[in-house]
Order: sequence, then structure tokens, then C-alpha cells
Amino acid sequence: MSTTDITAMAPSIWRAPQLSLRFWPVFLRNLLVWRKLAIPSLVGNIAEPLMWLVAFGYGMGALVGQVSVAGADGGAAVKVPYILFLASGSICMSAMNAATFEALYSAFSRMHVQKTWDGIMNAPVSLDDVVLAEMLWAAFKSLFTVSAILVVMLALGISASPKLLLAWPILLGVGMTFSCIALVFNALAKGYDFFTYYFTLCLTPMMFLSGIFFPLEQLPSAVRLVSQCLPLTNAVALVRPLFMDEWPPQALQHGLVLVAYAVAGFWLALALTRRRFRG
Repeated sequence: MSTTDITAMAPSIWRAPQLSLRFWPVFLRNLLVWRKLAIPSLVGNIAEPLMWLVAFGYGMGALVGQVSVAGADGGAAVKVPYILFLASGSICMSAMNAATFEALYSAFSRMHVQKTWDGIMNAPVSLDDVVLAEMLWAAFKSLFTVSAILVVMLALGISASPKLLLAWPILLGVGMTFSCIALVFNALAKGYDFFTYYFTLCLTPMMFLSGIFFPLEQLPSAVRLVSQCLPLTNAVALVRPLFMDEWPPQALQHGLVLVAYAVAGFWLALALTRRRFRG
């Protein structure tokens, strides 16, 4: 039988995910390895966002003062300190970056360089479970990072809203969403340099179009329409009102956008990863 015939008989890479609880040992394996580098990893992950917060929040915040934010009830705009405006957006950016770095560089090392995935699949663990474990692990790393940043923000007195407790599950969902998207590029990458395109062409523009550093109302109307479709914009729309001790408007709509990105991203990432390992 020829290779072409075998390939034609193989299951479709687009078939539904076949998941089981066997992802859990893979997740624990990553946790045990990471524990040895937990402190340096934490410092590295929170240093940059805190520098952004201090430099822009306190430095530029002294010049800007307050910014106008649309009221959560759709009413008149309210004035909030710029440091609060920036903090509530940058925490979502931190979740995005932490999940993305883990799902790109670390996952690529385990998949391609160290061949860890090949070793794991010699046990009764499917590729689908490995990809699921990598996605959840990247989301956990992002949640760990943003939790540390939130503690610092609370210590600085940026916000004392009790509604911030609801930010944790939302930020976990943000981490899951961006880890799914990152795994798509992980499956396509031939080397680490490939990730530069994703950061330069996707993540960096998204940072400036999602209302993190300035209100979306400052954007041209056409750009604003594009911005409203971005996952980071919807994440910020859910988290920022919680910092202001308000409930996010249209929460279901924003949540569904993140879920759609996560489901589509995971399915695409799984299909491309199946194709890669088949080849």
C-alpha cells in the first residue's frame, strides 16, 4: 500500500477533539518541572507589566490626570484616574502575554526541540490530550502571573473593589483564549523566529487597539469597528468595570466573543498539530 493510500485512510485532522482525563498527568508534569523555576519565572513575568504600570500610570498619569470612560449602565461618561484606567487594561494584556509566551516558546520547546511530546505519546496519552494540557497549563501560568500583579495593584491602592474577585475567572478565560490562539502558531512554526511575526503583526497592534492605553472613542470609527472584534478588547470590556466597582455592560456578548475565539482557536490548533505529527 502506498503512502498516499495510507494518508487517504487516516482520520481527518478536522475530526472532533477526542479528550480524556489523561491530560491531567501531562499538566502535572509541566507543573513539577516549573516548580524549580517558579520564583525567577514569576519575577520575569510581573516585572515588565509593573514597569509599564509605573512608567505610564504614574508618569503619564501625572500629565493626563483623569480620562473619561463610558458608564457601565450606558449613561453619561465618568472620570477615572488614568492609573486605574491603565491598570484595568494592562492586567488583561499581562494575561495575554503570559499565556502566549508559554503556549509558544515553552510549548514549542517541548514539542519540537526536546521531543517531550513524542515521549509522552509513547504512553497511553493521545495528542489531543497533550494539546489540551498545554492549553490549560499556559492559562494557569497566566492566571498565576496576573494574580501576583493584582496583589501588587491592591497593595498600591489602585482599586479596592470587591468585584475584583470576579476578575480571576475572567482572566483565566482570557488566558485560555490566547493560549488557544498561540497554539495555532506553535503548530505552524519551524523555529523560534517565526513567533516574531505573531508578536509584531498581531499582538502589538492589538495592544494599541483594545483600549488599554487610551479610550476606544479616540479611534476613528472604522478602526473602532475592527477593535470591537478583537479578543483583547472584549477582555478589557469585562475587567475594567470591575476595577471601577461596576458590573460590565453586555457581559454575555463579550464573554461569547472570547469563547468563540477559544473554541475556534483550539480546534484549529489541534487540527494543525495533528497534521504536523502525521507528517
